[in-house]
Amino acid sequence: MAMDNDTLREKLENKRTQLKNERVKSWDQQWMVLRDNIDPDTGRFPDEEVNDGGRRDQRIINNTATISAGVLAAGMQSGMTSPARPWFELAAPDPEMNQYAPVKNWLWYSQNAMREVFIRSNLYNVLPSCYGEQGVFGTGVIAAIPDEKTLVRFYSFTIGSYYLATSNRSLVDTLYREFSMTPRQMAQQFGRDKLSDTVKNMLERNSEAWVQICHAIEPNDAREPGRMDNKNMPYRSVYWELSSPRNEVLKVSGFKKFPIMAPRWKVTGENVYGKGPGSFCIGEVLGLQIMERDKLELLKKGVKPPMGAPASMRNDRVSIVPGDVTWVPDSQVGAKFAPLYEINPVWLGQIRGEIQASEQRIKTTFYEDLFLMISNMDSVRTATEIATRKEEKMLMLGPVLERQNDELLDPLIDITFQFMLEQSIPRWQGLLPGKPVLPPPPKELEGMDLAVEYISILAQAQKALGVSSIERALAFTGNLAQSFPQAADKLNIDQTVNEYFEAIGVPPTMLNSDEQVAAIRQARADAQAQAAQQQQLQQVVEGAKLLSETDTGGENALTQLASQAQQ
Repeated sequence: MAMDNDTLREKLENKRTQLKNERVKSWDQQWMVLRDNIDPDTGRFPDEEVNDGGRRDQRIINNTATISAGVLAAGMQSGMTSPARPWFELAAPDPEMNQYAPVKNWLWYSQNAMREVFIRSNLYNVLPSCYGEQGVFGTGVIAAIPDEKTLVRFYSFTIGSYYLATSNRSLVDTLYREFSMTPRQMAQQFGRDKLSDTVKNMLERNSEAWVQICHAIEPNDAREPGRMDNKNMPYRSVYWELSSPRNEVLKVSGFKKFPIMAPRWKVTGENVYGKGPGSFCIGEVLGLQIMERDKLELLKKGVKPPMGAPASMRNDRVSIVPGDVTWVPDSQVGAKFAPLYEINPVWLGQIRGEIQASEQRIKTTFYEDLFLMISNMDSVRTATEIATRKEEKMLMLGPVLERQNDELLDPLIDITFQFMLEQSIPRWQGLLPGKPVLPPPPKELEGMDLAVEYISILAQAQKALGVSSIERALAFTGNLAQSFPQAADKLNIDQTVNEYFEAIGVPPTMLNSDEQVAAIRQARADAQAQAAQQQQLQQVVEGAKLLSETDTGGENALTQLASQAQQ
Protein backbone atom coordinates (compact mmCIF):
# COMPACT_ATOMS: atom_id res chain seq x y z
CA MET A 1 0.00 0.00 0.00
CA ALA A 2 1.08 3.56 -0.64
CA MET A 3 2.50 5.36 2.41
CA ASP A 4 1.09 8.63 3.69
CA ASN A 5 3.35 11.67 3.76
CA ASP A 6 4.15 11.31 7.47
CA THR A 7 5.41 7.74 7.10
CA LEU A 8 7.16 8.43 3.78
CA ARG A 9 8.94 11.56 5.01
CA GLU A 10 10.10 9.84 8.19
CA LYS A 11 11.43 6.86 6.24
CA LEU A 12 13.29 9.09 3.78
CA GLU A 13 14.82 11.22 6.53
CA ASN A 14 16.06 8.16 8.38
CA LYS A 15 17.65 6.67 5.29
CA ARG A 16 19.21 10.01 4.29
CA THR A 17 20.78 10.29 7.74
CA GLN A 18 22.19 6.76 7.54
CA LEU A 19 23.69 7.26 4.08
CA LYS A 20 25.07 10.66 5.03
CA ASN A 21 26.75 9.42 8.21
CA GLU A 22 28.34 6.51 6.35
CA ARG A 23 29.72 8.75 3.61
CA VAL A 24 30.91 11.57 5.86
CA LYS A 25 32.75 9.15 8.12
CA SER A 26 34.57 7.28 5.33
CA TRP A 27 34.88 9.46 2.27
CA ASP A 28 34.45 13.20 2.80
CA GLN A 29 37.88 13.91 4.25
CA GLN A 30 39.81 12.32 1.39
CA TRP A 31 37.49 13.91 -1.18
CA MET A 32 38.16 17.36 0.27
CA VAL A 33 41.91 16.73 0.09
CA LEU A 34 41.52 15.76 -3.58
CA ARG A 35 39.34 18.78 -4.25
CA ASP A 36 41.65 21.28 -2.57
CA ASN A 37 44.81 19.96 -4.28
CA ILE A 38 43.61 18.89 -7.74
CA ASP A 39 40.21 20.30 -8.74
CA PRO A 40 39.26 23.15 -6.40
CA ASP A 41 36.27 24.30 -8.45
CA THR A 42 34.24 21.12 -7.90
CA GLY A 43 32.45 19.64 -4.92
CA ARG A 44 29.73 20.85 -2.59
CA PHE A 45 30.12 19.52 0.93
CA PRO A 46 27.87 20.08 3.97
CA ASP A 47 27.98 23.59 5.44
CA GLU A 48 29.63 25.08 2.33
CA GLU A 49 28.15 28.22 0.86
CA VAL A 50 26.02 28.10 -2.30
CA ASN A 51 27.10 30.21 -5.27
CA ASP A 52 30.43 30.94 -3.59
CA GLY A 53 32.91 32.37 -6.08
CA GLY A 54 35.83 32.66 -3.68
CA ARG A 55 39.21 31.11 -4.39
CA ARG A 56 39.83 27.53 -3.32
CA ASP A 57 43.21 26.98 -4.95
CA GLN A 58 45.44 28.39 -2.21
CA ARG A 59 47.12 25.00 -1.69
CA ILE A 60 48.09 24.58 -5.34
CA ILE A 61 51.47 25.87 -6.47
CA ASN A 62 52.16 23.40 -9.27
CA ASN A 63 48.93 22.73 -11.20
CA THR A 64 50.13 19.72 -13.21
CA ALA A 65 47.47 17.46 -11.68
CA THR A 66 44.72 20.01 -12.41
CA ILE A 67 45.75 20.22 -16.06
CA SER A 68 46.09 16.44 -16.38
CA ALA A 69 42.62 15.93 -14.89
CA GLY A 70 41.28 18.30 -17.53
CA VAL A 71 43.09 16.38 -20.28
CA LEU A 72 41.56 13.13 -19.01
CA ALA A 73 38.03 14.59 -19.01
CA ALA A 74 38.45 15.99 -22.53
CA GLY A 75 40.10 12.79 -23.75
CA MET A 76 37.31 10.59 -22.40
CA GLN A 77 34.70 12.88 -23.96
CA SER A 78 36.30 12.94 -27.40
CA GLY A 79 37.37 9.30 -27.23
CA MET A 80 34.14 7.73 -25.92
CA THR A 81 31.23 10.09 -26.61
CA SER A 82 32.33 12.65 -29.15
CA PRO A 83 29.46 14.78 -30.48
CA ALA A 84 31.37 15.12 -33.76
CA ARG A 85 31.19 11.44 -34.77
CA PRO A 86 28.98 8.38 -34.14
CA TRP A 87 29.92 6.50 -30.99
CA PHE A 88 27.22 3.83 -30.73
CA GLU A 89 25.06 1.61 -32.92
CA LEU A 90 21.82 -0.19 -32.18
CA ALA A 91 21.55 -3.86 -33.09
CA ALA A 92 19.05 -6.71 -32.88
CA PRO A 93 19.71 -9.37 -30.23
CA ASP A 94 20.05 -11.96 -32.98
CA PRO A 95 23.02 -11.03 -35.24
CA GLU A 96 21.39 -12.69 -38.25
CA MET A 97 18.44 -10.29 -38.01
CA ASN A 98 20.80 -7.34 -38.50
CA GLN A 99 21.22 -8.43 -42.12
CA TYR A 100 17.45 -8.31 -42.78
CA ALA A 101 16.80 -5.09 -44.71
CA PRO A 102 13.70 -3.77 -42.80
CA VAL A 103 15.38 -4.42 -39.45
CA LYS A 104 18.67 -2.87 -40.54
CA ASN A 105 16.96 0.23 -41.91
CA TRP A 106 14.85 0.74 -38.76
CA LEU A 107 17.90 0.37 -36.51
CA TRP A 108 19.83 2.86 -38.63
CA TYR A 109 17.01 5.40 -38.49
CA SER A 110 16.51 4.92 -34.74
CA GLN A 111 20.16 5.35 -33.80
CA ASN A 112 20.36 8.52 -35.89
CA ALA A 113 17.22 9.80 -34.15
CA MET A 114 18.84 9.13 -30.77
CA ARG A 115 21.98 10.98 -31.82
CA GLU A 116 19.81 13.97 -32.71
CA VAL A 117 18.15 13.79 -29.28
CA PHE A 118 21.56 13.81 -27.60
CA ILE A 119 22.75 16.77 -29.68
CA ARG A 120 19.59 18.82 -28.96
CA SER A 121 19.91 18.10 -25.25
CA ASN A 122 22.70 19.26 -22.96
CA LEU A 123 24.34 15.84 -22.74
CA TYR A 124 27.66 16.91 -24.23
CA ASN A 125 27.90 19.77 -21.73
CA VAL A 126 27.34 17.41 -18.79
CA LEU A 127 29.50 14.41 -19.73
CA PRO A 128 32.89 16.17 -19.32
CA SER A 129 32.00 16.97 -15.70
CA CYS A 130 31.09 13.34 -15.13
CA TYR A 131 34.36 12.10 -16.64
CA GLY A 132 36.37 14.73 -14.76
CA GLU A 133 34.90 13.89 -11.35
CA GLN A 134 35.51 10.21 -11.99
CA GLY A 135 39.13 10.97 -12.78
CA VAL A 136 39.67 12.98 -9.60
CA PHE A 137 37.27 11.44 -7.07
CA GLY A 138 36.48 8.05 -8.65
CA THR A 139 32.71 8.62 -8.96
CA GLY A 140 30.60 10.75 -11.29
CA VAL A 141 26.82 11.18 -11.27
CA ILE A 142 24.40 12.50 -13.88
CA ALA A 143 20.61 12.28 -14.08
CA ALA A 144 18.38 11.93 -17.16
CA ILE A 145 15.04 13.69 -16.63
CA PRO A 146 12.19 13.98 -19.21
CA ASP A 147 11.97 17.44 -20.74
CA GLU A 148 9.15 18.99 -22.74
CA LYS A 149 11.43 20.95 -25.07
CA THR A 150 14.29 18.55 -25.75
CA LEU A 151 12.67 15.22 -24.73
CA VAL A 152 15.41 14.63 -22.14
CA ARG A 153 17.65 16.91 -20.10
CA PHE A 154 20.71 15.87 -18.15
CA TYR A 155 21.90 17.17 -14.77
CA SER A 156 25.34 16.76 -13.23
CA PHE A 157 25.58 16.25 -9.46
CA THR A 158 28.93 17.24 -8.01
CA ILE A 159 30.86 15.28 -5.41
CA GLY A 160 29.72 15.81 -1.82
CA SER A 161 26.14 16.70 -2.77
CA TYR A 162 24.77 13.15 -2.96
CA TYR A 163 24.65 9.83 -1.12
CA LEU A 164 24.52 6.50 -2.96
CA ALA A 165 23.54 2.91 -2.25
CA THR A 166 23.87 -0.21 -4.39
CA SER A 167 21.69 -3.20 -5.25
CA ASN A 168 22.48 -6.88 -4.79
CA ARG A 169 24.18 -6.70 -8.22
CA SER A 170 26.60 -4.02 -6.92
CA LEU A 171 25.05 -1.41 -9.20
CA VAL A 172 23.95 1.98 -7.89
CA ASP A 173 20.14 2.00 -7.55
CA THR A 174 19.62 4.66 -4.85
CA LEU A 175 20.52 8.35 -4.74
CA TYR A 176 19.80 10.92 -2.06
CA ARG A 177 21.05 14.44 -2.54
CA GLU A 178 20.98 17.82 -0.86
CA PHE A 179 20.99 20.96 -2.97
CA SER A 180 19.68 24.51 -2.93
CA MET A 181 16.96 26.29 -4.88
CA THR A 182 15.53 29.79 -4.71
CA PRO A 183 11.84 30.25 -3.82
CA ARG A 184 11.21 31.44 -7.38
CA GLN A 185 12.75 28.25 -8.82
CA MET A 186 10.75 26.13 -6.38
CA ALA A 187 7.48 27.78 -7.44
CA GLN A 188 8.35 27.12 -11.09
CA GLN A 189 9.11 23.44 -10.54
CA PHE A 190 6.67 22.40 -7.81
CA GLY A 191 3.94 25.03 -7.85
CA ARG A 192 3.25 27.68 -5.22
CA ASP A 193 0.69 25.55 -3.36
CA LYS A 194 3.32 22.90 -2.54
CA LEU A 195 5.67 25.34 -0.80
CA SER A 196 5.86 25.68 2.96
CA ASP A 197 4.55 28.85 4.59
CA THR A 198 8.10 29.99 5.23
CA VAL A 199 9.09 29.71 1.58
CA LYS A 200 5.85 31.37 0.46
CA ASN A 201 6.78 34.38 2.57
CA MET A 202 10.31 34.32 1.14
CA LEU A 203 8.80 34.25 -2.35
CA GLU A 204 7.28 37.65 -1.68
CA ARG A 205 10.15 39.21 0.24
CA ASN A 206 13.35 37.61 -1.08
CA SER A 207 12.67 35.33 -4.04
CA GLU A 208 16.40 34.79 -4.76
CA ALA A 209 17.39 33.52 -1.33
CA TRP A 210 18.57 29.92 -0.99
CA VAL A 211 16.45 27.10 0.44
CA GLN A 212 17.89 23.66 1.15
CA ILE A 213 16.08 20.83 -0.71
CA CYS A 214 16.37 17.06 -0.39
CA HIS A 215 15.71 14.65 -3.26
CA ALA A 216 15.51 10.87 -3.12
CA ILE A 217 15.39 8.41 -6.02
CA GLU A 218 15.21 4.75 -4.98
CA PRO A 219 13.42 1.46 -5.66
CA ASN A 220 9.74 1.88 -4.83
CA ASP A 221 8.98 -0.64 -2.09
CA ALA A 222 5.44 0.72 -1.67
CA ARG A 223 4.17 -0.11 -5.16
CA GLU A 224 0.63 -1.39 -5.48
CA PRO A 225 0.54 -4.44 -7.80
CA GLY A 226 -1.28 -3.87 -11.06
CA ARG A 227 -1.04 -0.07 -10.93
CA MET A 228 1.35 1.94 -13.10
CA ASP A 229 0.45 5.51 -12.21
CA ASN A 230 3.15 8.05 -11.40
CA LYS A 231 3.39 6.99 -7.75
CA ASN A 232 3.57 3.26 -8.48
CA MET A 233 6.54 3.22 -10.83
CA PRO A 234 9.46 0.84 -10.18
CA TYR A 235 11.49 3.81 -8.88
CA ARG A 236 10.21 6.46 -6.50
CA SER A 237 11.24 10.14 -6.70
CA VAL A 238 10.49 12.45 -3.76
CA TYR A 239 11.40 16.11 -3.14
CA TRP A 240 11.05 17.86 0.21
CA GLU A 241 12.26 20.95 2.05
CA LEU A 242 14.82 20.06 4.66
CA SER A 243 13.38 22.47 7.24
CA SER A 244 9.67 22.06 6.43
CA PRO A 245 7.19 20.29 8.77
CA ARG A 246 7.68 16.52 8.91
CA ASN A 247 4.40 15.76 7.14
CA GLU A 248 5.10 17.86 4.03
CA VAL A 249 6.70 16.89 0.74
CA LEU A 250 7.09 18.96 -2.41
CA LYS A 251 6.57 16.24 -5.02
CA VAL A 252 6.15 12.48 -5.25
CA SER A 253 6.58 10.87 -8.68
CA GLY A 254 8.38 7.94 -10.26
CA PHE A 255 10.38 6.45 -13.11
CA LYS A 256 10.09 3.22 -15.06
CA LYS A 257 13.88 3.01 -15.22
CA PHE A 258 16.47 4.31 -12.78
CA PRO A 259 17.33 7.75 -14.20
CA ILE A 260 20.71 8.04 -12.49
CA MET A 261 24.01 7.13 -14.11
CA ALA A 262 26.72 6.74 -11.45
CA PRO A 263 29.85 5.41 -13.18
CA ARG A 264 32.84 4.62 -10.97
CA TRP A 265 36.43 4.48 -12.17
CA LYS A 266 37.44 1.55 -9.97
CA VAL A 267 35.50 -0.16 -7.19
CA THR A 268 36.95 -2.35 -4.46
CA GLY A 269 34.75 -5.14 -3.16
CA GLU A 270 31.40 -3.97 -1.81
CA ASN A 271 32.36 -0.28 -1.77
CA VAL A 272 29.63 2.06 -2.95
CA TYR A 273 31.92 4.85 -4.13
CA GLY A 274 34.88 4.45 -6.46
CA LYS A 275 38.44 5.68 -6.61
CA GLY A 276 40.16 7.20 -9.61
CA PRO A 277 43.54 8.48 -10.80
CA GLY A 278 43.30 11.40 -8.36
CA SER A 279 43.29 9.00 -5.42
CA PHE A 280 46.12 6.97 -6.95
CA CYS A 281 48.47 9.95 -7.23
CA ILE A 282 47.42 12.26 -4.38
CA GLY A 283 50.65 11.48 -2.50
CA GLU A 284 52.63 12.50 -5.56
CA VAL A 285 50.56 15.69 -5.88
CA LEU A 286 51.15 16.66 -2.24
CA GLY A 287 54.85 15.88 -2.54
CA LEU A 288 55.04 18.02 -5.68
CA GLN A 289 53.68 21.04 -3.81
CA ILE A 290 56.34 20.53 -1.11
CA MET A 291 59.09 20.40 -3.74
CA GLU A 292 57.75 23.56 -5.37
CA ARG A 293 57.87 25.35 -2.01
CA ASP A 294 61.43 24.11 -1.48
CA LYS A 295 62.40 25.31 -4.94
CA LEU A 296 60.91 28.73 -4.26
CA GLU A 297 62.73 28.90 -0.94
CA LEU A 298 65.96 27.92 -2.69
CA LEU A 299 65.48 30.68 -5.26
CA LYS A 300 64.54 33.18 -2.59
CA LYS A 301 67.69 32.41 -0.60
CA GLY A 302 69.71 32.91 -3.77
CA VAL A 303 68.09 36.27 -4.52
CA LYS A 304 67.78 37.47 -0.92
CA PRO A 305 70.29 35.44 1.11
CA PRO A 306 70.51 35.66 4.90
CA MET A 307 73.19 38.26 5.70
CA GLY A 308 75.83 38.51 8.41
CA ALA A 309 77.16 41.84 9.78
CA PRO A 310 79.26 43.08 12.73
CA ALA A 311 77.31 43.80 15.89
CA SER A 312 78.48 47.42 15.70
CA MET A 313 76.24 47.86 12.61
CA ARG A 314 73.04 46.98 14.50
CA ASN A 315 71.66 50.52 14.23
CA ASP A 316 73.32 51.45 10.92
CA ARG A 317 71.68 51.45 7.50
CA VAL A 318 72.22 48.23 5.53
CA SER A 319 71.04 47.25 2.07
CA ILE A 320 71.15 44.37 -0.40
CA VAL A 321 69.63 46.40 -3.24
CA PRO A 322 71.64 45.95 -6.47
CA GLY A 323 74.14 48.84 -6.87
CA ASP A 324 73.69 50.10 -3.33
CA VAL A 325 76.55 50.39 -0.81
CA THR A 326 76.59 49.34 2.85
CA TRP A 327 79.56 50.75 4.80
CA VAL A 328 81.19 48.22 7.09
CA PRO A 329 83.50 49.44 9.95
CA ASP A 330 87.08 48.31 9.61
CA SER A 331 87.93 48.58 13.29
CA GLN A 332 87.39 44.82 13.69
CA VAL A 333 89.67 42.39 11.95
CA GLY A 334 87.72 40.24 9.48
CA ALA A 335 84.46 42.10 10.01
CA LYS A 336 82.36 42.17 6.87
CA PHE A 337 78.81 42.45 5.55
CA ALA A 338 78.29 39.25 3.53
CA PRO A 339 75.84 36.36 2.95
CA LEU A 340 75.90 33.72 5.64
CA TYR A 341 74.74 31.02 3.21
CA GLU A 342 75.27 30.93 -0.54
CA ILE A 343 73.14 28.64 -2.73
CA ASN A 344 74.90 25.97 -4.75
CA PRO A 345 73.33 26.23 -8.27
CA VAL A 346 73.63 22.45 -8.66
CA TRP A 347 70.81 21.96 -6.16
CA LEU A 348 68.44 24.02 -8.28
CA GLY A 349 68.97 21.66 -11.21
CA GLN A 350 68.50 18.65 -8.93
CA ILE A 351 65.17 19.81 -7.55
CA ARG A 352 63.93 20.78 -10.98
CA GLY A 353 64.71 17.26 -12.18
CA GLU A 354 62.76 15.75 -9.28
CA ILE A 355 59.82 18.04 -10.01
CA GLN A 356 59.79 17.03 -13.67
CA ALA A 357 59.88 13.33 -12.72
CA SER A 358 56.98 13.85 -10.30
CA GLU A 359 55.00 15.73 -12.95
CA GLN A 360 55.53 12.90 -15.41
CA ARG A 361 54.25 10.31 -12.92
CA ILE A 362 51.12 12.39 -12.34
CA LYS A 363 50.54 12.74 -16.09
CA THR A 364 50.94 9.00 -16.55
CA THR A 365 48.45 8.29 -13.75
CA PHE A 366 45.87 10.49 -15.50
CA TYR A 367 46.58 8.76 -18.86
CA GLU A 368 47.76 12.01 -20.40
CA ASP A 369 50.33 10.07 -22.42
CA LEU A 370 47.46 8.12 -24.00
CA PHE A 371 45.20 11.05 -24.81
CA LEU A 372 48.06 13.21 -26.11
CA MET A 373 50.17 10.36 -27.44
CA ILE A 374 50.70 11.45 -31.05
CA SER A 375 51.29 15.13 -30.29
CA ASN A 376 53.84 14.21 -27.59
CA MET A 377 55.97 11.99 -29.83
CA ASP A 378 59.47 13.40 -30.07
CA SER A 379 60.03 12.49 -33.72
CA VAL A 380 58.22 11.28 -36.81
CA ARG A 381 56.90 7.78 -36.30
CA THR A 382 55.50 5.19 -38.65
CA ALA A 383 51.82 4.36 -38.67
CA THR A 384 52.66 0.86 -37.41
CA GLU A 385 54.54 2.24 -34.41
CA ILE A 386 51.73 4.65 -33.58
CA ALA A 387 49.18 1.81 -33.76
CA THR A 388 51.34 -0.45 -31.59
CA ARG A 389 51.84 2.19 -28.92
CA LYS A 390 48.13 3.01 -28.91
CA GLU A 391 47.22 -0.64 -28.47
CA GLU A 392 49.61 -0.89 -25.52
CA LYS A 393 48.00 2.13 -23.83
CA MET A 394 44.50 0.82 -24.51
CA LEU A 395 45.30 -2.38 -22.64
CA MET A 396 45.79 -0.25 -19.52
CA LEU A 397 42.52 1.66 -19.99
CA GLY A 398 40.46 -1.37 -21.04
CA PRO A 399 38.88 -2.22 -17.64
CA VAL A 400 37.88 1.41 -17.15
CA LEU A 401 36.14 1.54 -20.53
CA GLU A 402 34.21 -1.65 -19.79
CA ARG A 403 32.95 -0.12 -16.54
CA GLN A 404 31.95 3.05 -18.38
CA ASN A 405 29.91 0.95 -20.81
CA ASP A 406 28.23 -0.93 -17.98
CA GLU A 407 27.51 1.95 -15.57
CA LEU A 408 27.23 5.00 -17.84
CA LEU A 409 26.61 4.39 -21.52
CA ASP A 410 24.31 1.33 -21.34
CA PRO A 411 21.84 2.96 -18.90
CA LEU A 412 22.17 6.29 -20.73
CA ILE A 413 21.05 4.77 -24.03
CA ASP A 414 18.47 2.56 -22.30
CA ILE A 415 16.62 5.35 -20.53
CA THR A 416 16.84 7.73 -23.50
CA PHE A 417 15.34 5.05 -25.74
CA GLN A 418 12.57 4.59 -23.14
CA PHE A 419 11.77 8.33 -23.30
CA MET A 420 11.75 8.17 -27.11
CA LEU A 421 9.29 5.25 -27.02
CA GLU A 422 7.03 7.07 -24.56
CA GLN A 423 6.94 10.02 -26.94
CA SER A 424 6.35 7.91 -30.04
CA ILE A 425 3.79 5.25 -29.04
CA PRO A 426 0.83 7.63 -28.54
CA ARG A 427 1.62 9.25 -31.88
CA TRP A 428 1.75 5.88 -33.66
CA GLN A 429 -1.74 5.25 -32.29
CA GLY A 430 -3.01 8.70 -33.27
CA LEU A 431 -3.69 9.69 -29.66
CA LEU A 432 -1.40 12.73 -29.74
CA PRO A 433 -0.57 15.18 -32.54
CA GLY A 434 2.90 15.67 -33.93
CA LYS A 435 5.63 13.55 -35.42
CA PRO A 436 6.95 10.56 -33.46
CA VAL A 437 10.66 10.50 -32.72
CA LEU A 438 10.83 6.83 -33.72
CA PRO A 439 9.10 5.01 -36.58
CA PRO A 440 7.09 1.88 -35.72
CA PRO A 441 9.49 -1.08 -35.53
CA PRO A 442 9.19 -4.02 -37.92
CA LYS A 443 7.24 -6.96 -36.53
CA GLU A 444 10.45 -9.01 -36.28
CA LEU A 445 11.65 -6.71 -33.44
CA GLU A 446 8.42 -6.46 -31.47
CA GLY A 447 8.95 -7.34 -27.82
CA MET A 448 12.73 -7.65 -28.17
CA ASP A 449 15.43 -5.79 -26.24
CA LEU A 450 17.94 -4.13 -28.52
CA ALA A 451 21.70 -4.55 -28.22
CA VAL A 452 24.20 -1.68 -28.30
CA GLU A 453 27.53 -1.68 -30.08
CA TYR A 454 30.05 1.06 -29.23
CA ILE A 455 32.06 2.47 -32.10
CA SER A 456 33.82 5.42 -30.48
CA ILE A 457 37.50 6.12 -31.02
CA LEU A 458 38.50 4.37 -27.81
CA ALA A 459 36.14 1.46 -28.45
CA GLN A 460 37.57 1.05 -31.93
CA ALA A 461 41.09 1.26 -30.56
CA GLN A 462 40.25 -1.71 -28.34
CA LYS A 463 38.81 -3.58 -31.30
CA ALA A 464 41.90 -2.77 -33.35
CA LEU A 465 43.58 -5.65 -31.55
CA GLY A 466 41.10 -7.96 -33.28
CA VAL A 467 41.49 -6.19 -36.64
CA SER A 468 45.22 -6.91 -36.75
CA SER A 469 44.46 -10.58 -36.05
CA ILE A 470 42.03 -10.70 -38.97
CA GLU A 471 44.56 -9.07 -41.28
CA ARG A 472 47.31 -11.51 -40.22
CA ALA A 473 44.96 -14.47 -40.76
CA LEU A 474 44.06 -13.27 -44.26
CA ALA A 475 47.70 -12.71 -45.16
CA PHE A 476 48.64 -16.17 -43.86
CA THR A 477 45.81 -17.86 -45.77
CA GLY A 478 46.67 -15.98 -48.97
CA ASN A 479 50.33 -17.01 -48.80
CA LEU A 480 49.44 -20.61 -47.98
CA ALA A 481 46.91 -20.84 -50.82
CA GLN A 482 49.63 -20.07 -53.35
CA SER A 483 51.19 -23.48 -52.63
CA PHE A 484 48.10 -25.28 -51.30
CA PRO A 485 44.98 -23.89 -53.05
CA GLN A 486 42.70 -25.99 -50.86
CA ALA A 487 43.61 -23.76 -47.88
CA ALA A 488 41.27 -21.06 -49.25
CA ASP A 489 38.35 -23.46 -48.82
CA LYS A 490 38.58 -23.02 -45.07
CA LEU A 491 37.89 -19.28 -45.20
CA ASN A 492 34.32 -17.94 -44.95
CA ILE A 493 34.65 -14.76 -46.99
CA ASP A 494 31.20 -13.32 -46.15
CA GLN A 495 31.71 -13.71 -42.41
CA THR A 496 35.25 -12.33 -42.67
CA VAL A 497 33.97 -9.15 -44.33
CA ASN A 498 31.22 -8.78 -41.72
CA GLU A 499 33.65 -9.21 -38.82
CA TYR A 500 36.23 -6.84 -40.29
CA PHE A 501 33.75 -4.07 -41.09
CA GLU A 502 32.21 -4.36 -37.63
CA ALA A 503 35.63 -4.18 -35.97
CA ILE A 504 36.62 -0.98 -37.74
CA GLY A 505 33.24 0.67 -37.14
CA VAL A 506 31.95 0.93 -40.70
CA PRO A 507 28.25 1.93 -40.92
CA PRO A 508 26.12 -1.18 -41.51
CA THR A 509 24.39 0.44 -44.47
CA MET A 510 27.61 0.00 -46.44
CA LEU A 511 27.09 -3.75 -46.41
CA ASN A 512 24.41 -5.50 -48.41
CA SER A 513 22.06 -7.78 -46.52
CA ASP A 514 22.27 -11.56 -46.95
CA GLU A 515 19.15 -11.43 -49.15
CA GLN A 516 20.68 -8.73 -51.35
CA VAL A 517 23.97 -10.66 -51.62
CA ALA A 518 22.07 -13.81 -52.61
CA ALA A 519 20.11 -11.88 -55.26
CA ILE A 520 23.28 -10.29 -56.66
CA ARG A 521 25.03 -13.66 -56.87
CA GLN A 522 22.01 -15.31 -58.46
CA ALA A 523 21.83 -12.54 -61.05
CA ARG A 524 25.55 -12.93 -61.71
CA ALA A 525 25.18 -16.72 -62.08
CA ASP A 526 22.21 -16.27 -64.44
CA ALA A 527 24.18 -13.78 -66.52
CA GLN A 528 27.16 -16.13 -66.68
CA ALA A 529 24.93 -19.06 -67.66
CA GLN A 530 23.26 -16.97 -70.35
CA ALA A 531 26.65 -15.84 -71.64
CA ALA A 532 27.84 -19.45 -71.77
CA GLN A 533 24.67 -20.45 -73.60
CA GLN A 534 25.16 -17.64 -76.11
CA GLN A 535 28.72 -18.75 -76.64
CA GLN A 536 27.65 -22.35 -77.28
CA LEU A 537 24.96 -21.20 -79.70
CA GLN A 538 27.50 -19.08 -81.56
CA GLN A 539 29.79 -22.08 -81.85
CA VAL A 540 26.91 -24.17 -83.30
CA VAL A 541 26.08 -21.44 -85.81
CA GLU A 542 29.70 -21.11 -86.88
CA GLY A 543 29.96 -24.93 -87.17
CA ALA A 544 26.85 -25.12 -89.35
CA LYS A 545 28.17 -22.33 -91.56
CA LEU A 546 31.45 -24.13 -91.93
CA LEU A 547 29.70 -27.34 -92.91
CA SER A 548 27.55 -25.59 -95.46
CA GLU A 549 30.60 -24.18 -97.17
CA THR A 550 32.50 -27.48 -97.24
CA ASP A 551 33.16 -29.18 -100.67
CA THR A 552 31.55 -32.62 -100.66
CA GLY A 553 32.24 -33.46 -104.32
CA GLY A 554 35.73 -34.81 -103.87
CA GLU A 555 37.27 -37.43 -101.67
CA ASN A 556 37.99 -36.04 -98.18
CA ALA A 557 37.40 -36.83 -94.51
CA LEU A 558 33.91 -35.38 -94.52
CA THR A 559 32.73 -37.47 -97.51
CA GLN A 560 34.24 -40.57 -95.91
CA LEU A 561 32.29 -39.89 -92.67
CA ALA A 562 29.13 -39.29 -94.66
CA SER A 563 29.52 -42.56 -96.64
CA GLN A 564 30.19 -44.50 -93.41
CA ALA A 565 27.06 -42.98 -91.86
CA GLN A 566 24.98 -44.15 -94.88
CA GLN A 567 26.24 -47.80 -94.70
